[in-house]
Amino acid sequence: MPVSTDRIEITPETCGGKPRIAGTRIRVQDIVAWHEVHGRSPDEIVSGYPHISLADVYAALSYYHAHREDIARQMKDDEEFVDSLRLATP
Repeated sequence: MPVSTDRIEITPETCGGKPRIAGTRIRVQDIVAWHEVHGRSPDEIVSGYPHISLADVYAALSYYHAHREDIARQMKDDEEFVDSLRLATP
């Protein structure tokens, strides 16, 4: 079932049903990785992706903090999938 807020939406047919910034293919987990893993500030993220707003970035971070376990699990699942592809592909 599709889920939507003003800035974050989840639709099964887009981005594998992962939460994303509405109207884009930028997932919440992408924002989290750029911010928390790579140390980019919200302003730096927006400067790299000018089609999203600062409010979008903060909405994604807020969504992450409200759904931390789900997003962390999705990120872990994605990492495991990539690792399996690396092992299967010489």
